[in-house]
Amino acid sequence: MADPKFKIRKSSNREYYFNLYAGNGQVIATGETYTSKQSCKDGIESVKTNAPIADIEDLT
Repeated sequence: MADPKFKIRKSSNREYYFNLYAGNGQVIATGETYTSKQSCKDGIESVKTNAPIADIEDLT
């Protein structure tokens, strides 16, 4: 099985976004759209930093 991976893509309106893929190739998260590639990369870094410490809020 492959390692998890972030992939940066361009949307139809030419803005950048990222998908986070699990080791099995399935998309497990999608970021918002960003006007610059650097902002998208910064968003990825934020997920890497904040996700491990994020609480889970169950609204069901």
